[in-house]
Amino acid sequence: MHQPQYSEPMGGMYQLPWTYLHAIKDYVDMAWHLENVPGAKAVVNFAPTLIEQIADYDEQLKSRFKGTGRLKDPLLIALDSPVQPKHVEERKKLISDCLRANEEKLISPFPKFAKLVQIAHYVLDEPERVAYINDQFMIDMVVWYHLAWMGETVRRSDVRIQTLMAKGEHFDFHDRRQLMTVIGELLSDLIPRYRRLAETGRIELSVTPYAHPIVPLLLDIKTTREAMPDSELPEITEYPGGEERSHWHMEEGLRVFESYFGFRPNGCWPSEGAVSVDTLKLISQHGFTWAATGENVLRNSFNLCDMQDASIHKPYKLPGASPACFFRDDGLSDLIGFTYTTWGADDAVNDFINHLLTIKSNSEHDKD
Repeated sequence: MHQPQYSEPMGGMYQLPWTYLHAIKDYVDMAWHLENVPGAKAVVNFAPTLIEQIADYDEQLKSRFKGTGRLKDPLLIALDSPVQPKHVEERKKLISDCLRANEEKLISPFPKFAKLVQIAHYVLDEPERVAYINDQFMIDMVVWYHLAWMGETVRRSDVRIQTLMAKGEHFDFHDRRQLMTVIGELLSDLIPRYRRLAETGRIELSVTPYAHPIVPLLLDIKTTREAMPDSELPEITEYPGGEERSHWHMEEGLRVFESYFGFRPNGCWPSEGAVSVDTLKLISQHGFTWAATGENVLRNSFNLCDMQDASIHKPYKLPGASPACFFRDDGLSDLIGFTYTTWGADDAVNDFINHLLTIKSNSEHDKD
């Protein structure tokens, strides 16, 4: 799981809300399924910048509830504020921000929200109409936006969320505080939930270098041509201090991970799956026993050594001290990430199981 650093270096205001929105929806739902499906196993990767941002949002909300701190995300500020923005441009921006949601998955299933969205589009088509929008519309819009982004498992189990959704409109300050309380609870328990899953053996956790650097380029810019032989390279022949920076990102990523999860992981998913021989050696130097990347990396390596028929569904190692390297099945990844969302559940599950059985059949007699 990865989110880039959305907060400003000066002041810490967040420019986009995706960290906490995906946390209360996707990351919470995934944890629930891992907790509640008997025998479920998974490897979950955390980018350190994501860990820090989740923790920062948790601290923001705790401080706000105590009255000792301030919120640093415009959407949370709008949800919390007793006064709605009065300036037309501010109201337009807040309305636009509350339209950033998938229509099929997050808008259409909720008729009350869909009606608000329809009005919002009408208003934004002619900006002078914004002046006629009242504060209650703004409040209902921002409340429904957060309800739509709430995890399905939360909507099914939390009576406070169910009560808000049943009310549907004319939300008051108490309603908004209830919603913020739920958001705060979800964020506060998110990292501990994954830690408990790891400690009980339900999942394995891995990590990415700290700020998502492309390590092969930091170590050697010329490695670009290993993947793209015809690429034009910059005039500089090396990234200044690249090796030192690579070590820093590895060690800082491990430090952040350990500070929240209490241990150092065995696995590393390099940023964007970017690997090279030197990158794998560096990963090994920092104590990792395995790494992961994409299928095309292995395919390109097969082409160079006449191994086109070798399986992608097993780990490979370089000669000498090297972590075992696992390669994502890009076809399955695309099915899970994009295709199955448009299928019925039974059809998607059956197709997925058939793919796994085919992989097992084709791989069980592979030589190491």
